[in-house]
Amino acid sequence: MRKPSACAACRARRRKCQTREGLVGCIYCSERGIKCVQIPPPGGYYEQRENQRKQNEEERQQHHHHRQQQESQGSQGHASASPGSHASGWCSRCETTLHARLPSLPVRLDLVRLYFDYIHDQFHSLFHRPTFVEDALADRVPEGILYGICALSARFSTDPVFADIDPRDRVHGYLQAAEKCLNIRDVSLTTIQLCVLIGAAWTADGNGEAENIYYGVACRMAQLLDLPSRPATSLLEREVNIRVWWSLCMIDVWSSTAVKLPKLLPARSDIPLPMDDLPFLSLSRSGGPAAATAASLSSQHLSQMVRLNRILLDVNDFNQRCVAENPGWDALEQGVEALGARMEAWLAALPDNMRDTPENFAWFAARGLGRTFAAVYLGYYHFGQLLYYQFLYGAAATTAINPAAPASVARRDSYARKCKDHAARLCEVVYRAQTTPGADVRYTMAAHVLVIASTVQIHTLLFSGDEADIRTARRRLERNFELVLQLRCYWPTVDRAIGRLRAFHETARTSVDTSFVLDRWMLRFLVEFAEPMEEKDAEAVGAGRRGGDDADEMESLWTMEGLRS
Repeated sequence: MRKPSACAACRARRRKCQTREGLVGCIYCSERGIKCVQIPPPGGYYEQRENQRKQNEEERQQHHHHRQQQESQGSQGHASASPGSHASGWCSRCETTLHARLPSLPVRLDLVRLYFDYIHDQFHSLFHRPTFVEDALADRVPEGILYGICALSARFSTDPVFADIDPRDRVHGYLQAAEKCLNIRDVSLTTIQLCVLIGAAWTADGNGEAENIYYGVACRMAQLLDLPSRPATSLLEREVNIRVWWSLCMIDVWSSTAVKLPKLLPARSDIPLPMDDLPFLSLSRSGGPAAATAASLSSQHLSQMVRLNRILLDVNDFNQRCVAENPGWDALEQGVEALGARMEAWLAALPDNMRDTPENFAWFAARGLGRTFAAVYLGYYHFGQLLYYQFLYGAAATTAINPAAPASVARRDSYARKCKDHAARLCEVVYRAQTTPGADVRYTMAAHVLVIASTVQIHTLLFSGDEADIRTARRRLERNFELVLQLRCYWPTVDRAIGRLRAFHETARTSVDTSFVLDRWMLRFLVEFAEPMEEKDAEAVGAGRRGGDDADEMESLWTMEGLRS
């Protein structure tokens, strides 16, 4: 747990807590001879984290107790399942598996298919699908890898073997089994892949600390092996190494940012980007193409994600500096313009068939790459809304720029419109994916980016004077919430996303004028997707609070009843 940012006295007086070298406490307390107490505020982020930690520990103890009971009963010769448990080894009381076993081969192959459909190349890229499926058919895949895949994909299965088990509760036994198979002394590609699978499963469960531990082990092993430069026996093996390396680089950016820790992997310019996806999928074990591909058409999904991830790193750093340093307008504009130019350059450099059009999306969806195409643009539009989000605060109430307004006001309004444009396009990408056969998006980050895009729609509801814009924003809010609820059926961490949206709603309802300020609370809201969020301290923003009719108006604008509980 990191040190609080302000002492109790400075927090009470709503002023910045400043320190000076040589002082034990802050300047304010030292000058007045009072004790400088730095403790987390009651009911805030730190207390919630501690409560969550205690709850997790209680659940682990309960699971352990039930497991001991079941094992004791089993040792006494009970041939049938005990009361409260399923014959397959599931315990309904603790909602986890007692003795996780790999399912039958047909079910196992279906879980592998679901993993490649809904997780792989969207969450990470670790394997070559055609040869992996061959190995799964021949029972050549390491057991730990299969457990890790089941821990991610069992939630999507419609097989009768899982019919009586909630999708969110199907994975715990597989996850435990995968962890038991992990041997961190085995420094190898397989161990790296297993660490990433386990880390992703913990991400889905909302445990950011466990996630970072496993991702950290994977990153260190990749460095020890010098994975992208490691000698390979075929083009396929070399390409898998490169794709795993770049997956780790991308994971390192968002995972480290979410827990406020430094990145583990250094920026390297000597590593080639991944090859196009369609030629990669056509490779055989010997390294040559197994089938003819449309060589004239680009399929640079993973390599474009890598390029975008470099921009995300700098956008996150820029927003952190804005919160810490509160730069003047000139410095702020210079930073935004530089990052915005990089995003526009990325877009301009795309091949024609990689541009965000319904025709291109349909083309890739027909070849099984619709979800990865959507993932590229979910990243691009989300990074754009992150870059321009802070300009929603103080933006004009209408979409038209006042010619008589100062240049800084006009630029702020222009940036705010860019944020809204990115959020709108992000929503449209998700809607298109959900209505295209074989292209629906179900990975966890979709919920987070939809929540951020939804808050942009709330801004329109609150401040726009255009009735058409308000109707559109309301429709997006309702549809986004429906999609987030659908994702909630699969991923426990989506509970956090809904909680974050509720916290934002309460903050906006009680302090409308300051709810879009880019401060520490807002920065956490934008990037710490796996952590719970409390409502922003109402007293700290009390100067901007509205009451009476304005509060009632906010309530009437909010149409998603599920968030008002």
